[in-house]
Amino acid sequence: METTANEAISRAAEQRAKPLRVFVIDDHPMIRHGLHAMIQAEREFEWVGEADDGDDALRLAPALAPDLLLVDMVMPRLDGVATIRALKPLLPKAHFVVLTSVLDPFEVKRAMEAGAGAYLLKNASTQELVTVMRTAARGQRVLAPEVSDALIAGDRTPSPGSDLTQRERELLGLMARGLSNQEISNRLGIAMPTVKFHVTNILAKLHADNRTEAVLTALKHRLVTLE
Repeated sequence: METTANEAISRAAEQRAKPLRVFVIDDHPMIRHGLHAMIQAEREFEWVGEADDGDDALRLAPALAPDLLLVDMVMPRLDGVATIRALKPLLPKAHFVVLTSVLDPFEVKRAMEAGAGAYLLKNASTQELVTVMRTAARGQRVLAPEVSDALIAGDRTPSPGSDLTQRERELLGLMARGLSNQEISNRLGIAMPTVKFHVTNILAKLHADNRTEAVLTALKHRLVTLE
């Protein structure tokens, strides 16, 4: 039997009337509790579950099939970006909203590249969050005004380490693993004066006073990893 126009319209209206299923990923119980109360108060949303870190989210969220996931950026084990990246293939129709205190252009870009549809700060009002959730659920990208401003400012200022050479990045990775200049020299087969020359350049480019500060800056800006 063919579907009539009225039936199609009725079905579309019914689909729109269904509440959006929301899953929250945040390691702070108070945040989850507050979001739970907010979502329960909004008829267009349905709370379906929560997780206190990315690992739990990977275990719980796929079976619950949420339409929207609110994700914090800083969490133990898997951070927000890694969590979004891991969940995206498992929930291809879901939309991800980052809700965080992190206002760093680099982190914003990482989140959006991983698949986030929106980026909002935790100081947002309930109405702002509701509006962003609605917009994200339609598949539109949205950034909080202060996030957009931070991105614009970040584009004007080169990120630390953007001018590091490939060799300097290689040395920086070994420094992050705790290797001494002599050990780096042996590992790479280069002379000690050359190692010291590279280390001096690395410190200058990262605006660091010592190796420890350089490594901390590199880790913060994902120039190296300890994996």
